[in-house]
Amino acid sequence: MRLGLTGGIGSGKSEVAAELERCGAFVIDTDDVAREAVAPGSSALASIGRHWPGSVVDGKLDRSALAEAVFDDDAERLKLNGILHPEIRRIAFAREREAAPGQLIVHVVPLLFETDYAKLVDRTVLVVAPPERRIERVMTRDGAQRDAVRARMRAQIEPERARALADEIIENDGDIEQLRNRSRELYHRFVVGPNG
Repeated sequence: MRLGLTGGIGSGKSEVAAELERCGAFVIDTDDVAREAVAPGSSALASIGRHWPGSVVDGKLDRSALAEAVFDDDAERLKLNGILHPEIRRIAFAREREAAPGQLIVHVVPLLFETDYAKLVDRTVLVVAPPERRIERVMTRDGAQRDAVRARMRAQIEPERARALADEIIENDGDIEQLRNRSRELYHRFVVGPNG
């Protein structure tokens, strides 16, 4: 069984992933994979360097320069996604070979619905949280300004649209222990089954 886990910035998806891993799931975080995809010497980094020369400095990716080059330009962002997404998927699915037979595999994918990654998993899981709680969490975690967090939230899929697309929804509207309990219930349902 392969799950795709997603949620907007500050929703709590990382905590859900951590709890699923503690339960025994094999977790592949595509943010980690993305860093590997653009490691020095990688083909993706070479492509980025050709398209946005100022974003590769001394053989390493300058993330802020790349973000500046693509953030406000849909065509440039699409071009970047065309370079990164196939490589991220290749690495992520290669990692599945490290999972034990029968182990639940969880792909943590921020852009699960915005890309066709959702078609590559058996079930999709969306973590949702009240907007104000998400903003506060990201401001505390990243030291970000409220307006910057709101801009990042607006750049992501609308929560109601994501709800309509998701197979499973974990509501993060209580405390951390409630979120962990809901994550454990989800794991138990997929691994043991509803009657287990």
